[in-house]
Amino acid sequence: MLALTGHPARTWEPKRLRLRVFSAAGRLVRGGRRLRLRLSDRWPWTDLITTAIIRLQMVPAP
Repeated sequence: MLALTGHPARTWEPKRLRLRVFSAAGRLVRGGRRLRLRLSDRWPWTDLITTAIIRLQMVPAP
């Protein structure tokens, strides 16, 4: 919840949040010794999910 921005995403209940995040169409792609998650551009919540992942990656490790 902390990584999500925008008014509608901040007000989602946990059940709706799981529905939005876990039902996103994506594919794991391997290349350059890395696994990458490629999300569909047509999905309405793709931008929201990618910005949340980027914000979580910027948090320093303890």
